[in-house]
Amino acid sequence: MSIERFEIPDSLDGERADRALALLLDRTRSVAASLIESGAATISGAPIAKSRRLSAGDVLVVIDEDGDVAGPEPSAEVPVDVRYSDDDVIVVAKPAGLVVHPGAGHATGTLVEGLLRRYPEIREVGETQRPGIVHRLDRDTSGLLVVARTDEAYESLVAQLAARKVERRYLALVWGSPEAEQGLIDAPIGRSERKRTRMAVRGSGRDARTGYDVIERFENPLVTLLRCRLETGRTHQIRVHLAAIEHPVVGDTEYGGARASLALDRMFLHSESLQFEQPRTGEVLSFDEPLPADLDAVLRSLRSGTRRSGSVR
Repeated sequence: MSIERFEIPDSLDGERADRALALLLDRTRSVAASLIESGAATISGAPIAKSRRLSAGDVLVVIDEDGDVAGPEPSAEVPVDVRYSDDDVIVVAKPAGLVVHPGAGHATGTLVEGLLRRYPEIREVGETQRPGIVHRLDRDTSGLLVVARTDEAYESLVAQLAARKVERRYLALVWGSPEAEQGLIDAPIGRSERKRTRMAVRGSGRDARTGYDVIERFENPLVTLLRCRLETGRTHQIRVHLAAIEHPVVGDTEYGGARASLALDRMFLHSESLQFEQPRTGEVLSFDEPLPADLDAVLRSLRSGTRRSGSVR
């Protein structure tokens, strides 16, 4: 018998219980429905219907009599590019194309499998399917993220994120040219009603704030390099917010950023800097990660053409 406890994340807010459970357990929807119908899945000790819409923050407890809910296994085939480590935390530079943890459609070949081989102690930290992971990057986003090595570090980092003490900055190349040199997008984000795998600006969503500064402007094609800072950490937040102000991230196929005039193999979004307090000592740790070669090549190509005046920070 296994007992699993899941806090429903923002990305599954409003999702049906059977589909959400299937995603969380990485099992088929029919298996998830059977667990719910048998009373094995509860919220606050009460059974739920498989059609119930869950809310972010709900705590779903699953008692599976048939066996353990297995977490990811260590893998030597997933390289891990470590930028820093101590007894409490690991800072990793994730390449584009690598999924952080197992989920629907990505059961293996994830970052946590490589982390488990190098740091096996993280298996007992955080959630079973995402050991050590306190925040994530989308598959096609490159750059920095921090991983917890102990329960104490995990709790500290989660609390720092909730209190907005973790500083995360991204470089994004967007379509068009924002009028202001800097701005703040303050708009709630929730799951799209038209396509459940996407997020959208919705009045009923959770609060979300993204600040940005213009770094460079280009004429041909008309694109702008922004430095974005997260004040909250909603799913797809930067991508959704920039698309909402009609400046989608170049190469973002989900949110209107894929265009023939500047075709990329992936979206131009990179986690360039990360700052947080060391969980045990309180020391402020800061890290910077340069653009990977593919995105740097895009900028060099743009700079060889016509460039508009713009501020550089």
